[in-house]
Amino acid sequence: MPIDNLARSDVVTASIDEPVHELAAMMHDEDVGSIVITDDEPVGIVTDRDLTMQVLGEQADPDELMAEDVMSDGLQTIEHDAGFYEATELMSEHGIRRLPVTDADGALQGIITADDLNELLAEEHQALANVIQAQRPPY
Repeated sequence: MPIDNLARSDVVTASIDEPVHELAAMMHDEDVGSIVITDDEPVGIVTDRDLTMQVLGEQADPDELMAEDVMSDGLQTIEHDAGFYEATELMSEHGIRRLPVTDADGALQGIITADDLNELLAEEHQALANVIQAQRPPY
């Protein structure tokens, strides 16, 4: 199944010069745990954990930090036509839980998370369990 069938299209984004206190407010208002940082295309991601560790953990002044200062380096993305297994492989290989989804030109189209993939797996397991239960002889 292509990732674009699973990805959320309502990605919250911000620019590299967005103040971190604004990022935190956006996360709160939008009820999300991450914001994709863009500069014409996705260049980074800031998670609630990034804010906790790099702002609170370092006792930094959130009024002096921008998205660029706390975003994760080496952003991993996945093309919209990639498959489920490629997404899980990238997440596992890089120790990440979120993948921005791009088109062939690198433009942001959505985001897929480990939670989204787990939900899909749960649905598939339930469908398989239903088949097994329907074919099992009565006890």
